[in-house]
Amino acid sequence: MEPKTSIWQRMGIQDWFLTSENTSKSKKQQTLTPDDVYNYVIDKFNDSIRQLSFAERIVFYHEYIISFNPDDYQEFMNNKQGIFGLIVNETVKKFYEQLKQYRAAGKTVVPSSSKWVFRIVSHPDYQRGDIGFIGKLLPGSTKKEENLRVTFIPRQTGIAQTFDVSQDVLKGFNYYSEGYYELPYIDDLDYDEDAPADNRKKSFARFETILPEKQFAGKKVEYLMQDDEIIVSGDEEEREDSNIFKIPTEWVNTPHLHIRYNKSDGKFYLASFGERTILNENEVQRSDVNSPSWVELPVNSKILLNGIIGVNIFKS
Repeated sequence: MEPKTSIWQRMGIQDWFLTSENTSKSKKQQTLTPDDVYNYVIDKFNDSIRQLSFAERIVFYHEYIISFNPDDYQEFMNNKQGIFGLIVNETVKKFYEQLKQYRAAGKTVVPSSSKWVFRIVSHPDYQRGDIGFIGKLLPGSTKKEENLRVTFIPRQTGIAQTFDVSQDVLKGFNYYSEGYYELPYIDDLDYDEDAPADNRKKSFARFETILPEKQFAGKKVEYLMQDDEIIVSGDEEEREDSNIFKIPTEWVNTPHLHIRYNKSDGKFYLASFGERTILNENEVQRSDVNSPSWVELPVNSKILLNGIIGVNIFKS
């Protein structure tokens, strides 16, 4: 005798609300591997080239926002700490390999930004094994949009969590928050992580500032610190040396700050010569140019010059 079928089975809608044991087991096994993530991002890079390129010019996304199911995200964070840094590292290498092939074929490969950005986030509506993607060009800017940051709060607890990641894995990245990775774009398309330090100028830190003048509305002035010591100065500064960070505004004294990187302890220090300097809401004592008084300058600090100009320092 054939087993009786329910009315829901005869109507063909049982699977809408009933899950068989086999189906449940298969869904539980759909977890992501590092290779899945790597291949997915490479595919999206190639898709962007197909969708955005025109004439003989190769155009591609520079920012990759990758979204996972919260359980997949937490598994990577808890059990595979630092793996995203390695995935990003290998992904960018592959990008350069493919771009070199386009350039060798006579195509024009010109980036729309000076960096690569990867954001790893979670989405509560995703199932295990799902991956979402948003791509961006980042044209003509190294601006980091704060509103795209995602804080992961597990629904089970409702409590925000933070995770430790190996600093060795993140070496070479600009690291701002959990799941954010940034690398500079190398125009010669040769990503050589073992190249001697003397062959490529290393930057110790990156500074950003927003100016109140109308001509700079909506723009950031950025400076890469490539010398052990730099001078932050205002619009009256006439020197053009690489260790001069000139902020083109009358609100900054000339000079205003002296910043140095101490290799022995790996820390930054600051001395102020301007009228007023606030470091992380604490006023810095003004000192003489010939006799600077040093205070520690932590990475990710906020500096306020004369109550008007804000300067942020990030690790590079």
